[in-house]
Amino acid sequence: MKISENKVVSLTYELKVQDETGEHVLVETAEKEHPMVFLFGAGGLPDKFEEYLTGKEEGESFKFKLEAEEGYGHPDENAIVNIPKAVFEVDGKIDDEMLQVGNFLPMADAEGNQLQGKVEAITDTEVRMNFNHPLAGMAMFFEGKVEEVRDATAEEIAHGHVHGPGGHHH
Repeated sequence: MKISENKVVSLTYELKVQDETGEHVLVETAEKEHPMVFLFGAGGLPDKFEEYLTGKEEGESFKFKLEAEEGYGHPDENAIVNIPKAVFEVDGKIDDEMLQVGNFLPMADAEGNQLQGKVEAITDTEVRMNFNHPLAGMAMFFEGKVEEVRDATAEEIAHGHVHGPGGHHH
């Protein structure tokens, strides 16, 4: 079965990015025991990522590069914000284990959308958070294999995500 819209795809891969010295650094792996499972064409993944996989079949290997603009784009200065330190208080206290430079924290915007932010700096009164995707501005190098392709169920298509092993549970 070929990868196309409304198929559930399982992939194993290595994702590398290029560091400042030009070296390729491994940043993520999806192995056979825990493959990446997704509903093809449902959004949520860069368009170019899906384009490179279109038409591939179970057992087929892939290797491609996504430029920064084809992946998560370039960093947006507007996604780096200073937040009053008091926002991070729980029962009048700040958890110093949680609030450390380099940590990723779950947050929500004014509309209730869930976001992941990276703590970049902490002062006595503010915390600078970066809400850019961690791979924004980086070219990504994928190499892997298509492990499984199956038809999505009507429920998966309606919900826009995979159910069952490797997917979402309600």
